Amino acid sequence: MPVDALDTLRRPLRDLRISVTDRCNFRCTYCMPKEVFGRDYRFLDRRELLTFEEIARVAGVFVGLGTRKIRITGGEPLVRRDLERLVEQLATLDVDLTLTTNGSLLAAKARTLADAGLRRVTVSLDALDDATFRTLNDVEFPVDRVLEGIDAAVAAGLPVKVNAVVKRGVNEDQIVPMAGFFRERGQTLRFIEYMDVGHTNGWRLDEVVPAREIVAALDHAFGVEPIEPSYRGEVAQRWRYRDGSGEVGVIASVTQPFCGDCTRARLSAEGRLFTCLFAVRGTDLRALVRDGASDEQLAAAVGSIWAARTDRYSELRSAATSELPKVEMSYIGG
Repeated sequence: MPVDALDTLRRPLRDLRISVTDRCNFRCTYCMPKEVFGRDYRFLDRRELLTFEEIARVAGVFVGLGTRKIRITGGEPLVRRDLERLVEQLATLDVDLTLTTNGSLLAAKARTLADAGLRRVTVSLDALDDATFRTLNDVEFPVDRVLEGIDAAVAAGLPVKVNAVVKRGVNEDQIVPMAGFFRERGQTLRFIEYMDVGHTNGWRLDEVVPAREIVAALDHAFGVEPIEPSYRGEVAQRWRYRDGSGEVGVIASVTQPFCGDCTRARLSAEGRLFTCLFAVRGTDLRALVRDGASDEQLAAAVGSIWAARTDRYSELRSAATSELPKVEMSYIGG
């Protein structure tokens, strides 16, 4: 039986987000701007990455400490070769196994991932308007190919959620069209406030479209009402369309922080454990794994790190804290 690890605020270790690569084939302006992540940028060497077997072993340790959900992230996880082999290994664990992707390679990969044991997919898509989307991803990638990936996932039997980051002056005009589009398709759309993750995206508070404004636009267009979270630590506020045609979510970590129920840990592609999305530094688990630590020793290390956890950055966010060193979104996987 798993022994629940609890931090200093009695928050359990329920969710593990595993980054399998720091690389991405997009250069989204709020995440991996070309000015920083250009041709000369040094990404992790393949030898620095945890192998799939190492990832699966560490994940098993987390499950022993109470983890119930594992999300595969990146960078863009589908640029990591043969990712389905990792999915097969993680699928043997008793967890909800899901993946977040930009959808660019999903049309070709969805069936293989589903057959390997993936349970769900989250697709990041910030606009339906093709020109807006191409501007955001900054590599001229068309919306239609992401929609093809979503369709392929559905055809493969994978439930799909869609995440959209909303940035003032860029894509707030997409809120209502996107909600209407995915409502008709019966897929849950979640809007995310533009966050101050890392230092390369030039974040400013006045570029955040607050959750209350997003909800007001949805209510005016469709009529929505709040519904209860489906589990402790759920990051999205859930809203139901009053006509019964589904639901929509809003993730408001800037204006309405939810640190008090945060149950998430993050494992970087080269094996560093981070206990907060806005962490300054992580703990090297790869060294323990490659130096011959037993599963018991790994569990003791992870348990002690979690037990000392005090993170609640979003609740403490201020002009001063927003300037603190933080790991980049593209590295830690959101």
